[in-house]
Amino acid sequence: MTEEQTKSQQLLDRRKNIVANGVGVFNTATVKEAKGAIITDVDGKEHIDFAGGIGVVNAGHCPEPVVKAIQEQAEKYLHTSFNVVTYEPYIKLCEVLAEILPHGDRTKAMLISTGAEAVENAIKIARQATKRPAVICFTEAYHGRTLMGMSLTSKVNYKFSSGPFAPEVYRIPFPNFYKYHGTQTMEEFVETELKRLRESAHSMVDINSVAAIIVEPLQGEGGFNPIPKKYLEGLRSFCDEHGVLLIFDEIQSGFCRTGHWASWQHYGVQPDLSTYAKSMGSGLPIAAVLGSAKIMDAAEPGTIGGTYIGSPVCCAAALATIQFMKDENLNERAIYIGKIITKRMETFRKECPEIGDVRGIGAMIGIEFIKDNDPSNPHTELCAKILKGCAQEGLILISAGTFKNVLRILCPLVISDKQLNKGLDILENQIRKHT
Repeated sequence: MTEEQTKSQQLLDRRKNIVANGVGVFNTATVKEAKGAIITDVDGKEHIDFAGGIGVVNAGHCPEPVVKAIQEQAEKYLHTSFNVVTYEPYIKLCEVLAEILPHGDRTKAMLISTGAEAVENAIKIARQATKRPAVICFTEAYHGRTLMGMSLTSKVNYKFSSGPFAPEVYRIPFPNFYKYHGTQTMEEFVETELKRLRESAHSMVDINSVAAIIVEPLQGEGGFNPIPKKYLEGLRSFCDEHGVLLIFDEIQSGFCRTGHWASWQHYGVQPDLSTYAKSMGSGLPIAAVLGSAKIMDAAEPGTIGGTYIGSPVCCAAALATIQFMKDENLNERAIYIGKIITKRMETFRKECPEIGDVRGIGAMIGIEFIKDNDPSNPHTELCAKILKGCAQEGLILISAGTFKNVLRILCPLVISDKQLNKGLDILENQIRKHT
């Protein structure tokens, strides 16, 4: 162990000694301070951040207007509970969210603390609005680790020995074109998958008992899988036909990550309800459910929310974050960053057959590693080696996918071109080294 490693290793040893093993370790970097797209560890070493706190710091680490807004609000009041005392930051944030994420002619919103809470509350609203119990979700989905969130989540690794799970949850295949299209064209594949959807109304669950279908238009933990546009349009039509509410989970894909405030705006398909968190508050715990006023108001008073529903400090952070995103044109920046990453990785893919796919929307890019040019044969070991090598070279990355064979790039959107390309250089060198 070198002198430079000592402080970081000591901190990691202390973590292992006191923190429950069930808390995941996705990367062994430490942090003393962070700014923009750079994390400085406790030994003073700088790391380029391609993980973004799992998609939480789209606006970068510690943007000055956000830090200032937090400080100013903290001096006024920290907590009253919005259930008990009404405060302006909550109302203003809901107004701003309704403006950038409109759900029909009139939108309403509610605030909570986490993405999982947003999902839980969205399901409760949908059930009260429809008076129906069942929910349909998808394979490869991730919706959180609370009881309903975990029940909706597909990946078994997140819920070992945690059952029984919430009832009336039904799962259908996500239309993963890359993995499952075979010899079909996109059009043929979508028609096949929509046929499966229609058949589910006869073979899986009575569609008249279904309150909602929840889906990530661009899957996060599942492997950065974008849903085909025609499928999403078909899903919208199916829900309309059967009186089912369509919920979009935008927790990882929201707030400029895809070049839009939400990925559903990229697709041009309107949800009935949608959920947000992560980059909404630049790291402070805040989340939201948005929907048409009629649907949102179907929930009886007191049935949704909680003690920490929209902390005033977190509201201030979110308002400043959204304004910063507007001022810095981060939606445009995301598209620009995404093009650089995609172009470089697609070019590099020609010399590296282990890269099976490069995909995403905007600056939410996934790189999938496979064996023998077979999408059904994930190269988990290679992905792990690349992650470890990048960490040693000062690049923080995390994986995704059911088999952890997808590298996901979630760099802060304020990253400079120089930092971005240096990070991609490190990534390419590590891929070369291990293939």
